[in-house]
Amino acid sequence: MPKSYLERKEAWAAKMRSRGEGSRAERAEGRLPPGQHTVEKLPVLDLGIHPEIARDDWRLEVGGLVEEEVELDWAAMSAFPQTEDVSDFHCVTTWSRYDCRWGGVAFGELLDRVRPADGARFVLFTSFDGYTTNLALDALLAPGALLATSLDGEPLPVRYGGPVRALIPQLYAWKSAKFLKRIDFLAEQELGYWEKRGYSDTADPWLEERFRGAEVPGWRD
Repeated sequence: MPKSYLERKEAWAAKMRSRGEGSRAERAEGRLPPGQHTVEKLPVLDLGIHPEIARDDWRLEVGGLVEEEVELDWAAMSAFPQTEDVSDFHCVTTWSRYDCRWGGVAFGELLDRVRPADGARFVLFTSFDGYTTNLALDALLAPGALLATSLDGEPLPVRYGGPVRALIPQLYAWKSAKFLKRIDFLAEQELGYWEKRGYSDTADPWLEERFRGAEVPGWRD
């Protein structure tokens, strides 16, 4: 297994080159992951706290096992190369929405800026509403992983996690933390809000990695 961030980055790039374009759902028989149904409009699911954060007041702290800790304001976020990506969005509560057009900053740009240390293997997202979620560092290298600031051509509204949310389209949606406030790079896994309640660490919708062990009561709430 590659030991450094740069080695992991190149391994991901080689994997994508070998698989070719349009191959994110190669494991699936069709486009819809097992156990899912499609919806036309994104539902709103969160902790019920919707922090109203003006762009002038927004800050993102990035720290932990990185060579350069940073605190980004809106001007610094806007200075990164901007991109758009169209991807499908899959929620653990069994709905999926096709062709969401997200805009923002590719996570690769942020990783190149902060340069995760060789010992960094995991990431913990923390949100302005107190929400947290954990994932493997490599998830940020996948195609379409963004610091999202827009949806379908419009600035990202609060109900969908604005002004900035994480977008990790290859995982169930609870890994795409809304109202993003801080990103920590860690050597050991630290469980997030739902993971402490029995949800999966890896959250691959094509493998139906919803929970660790038995189904968690009340997961549809």
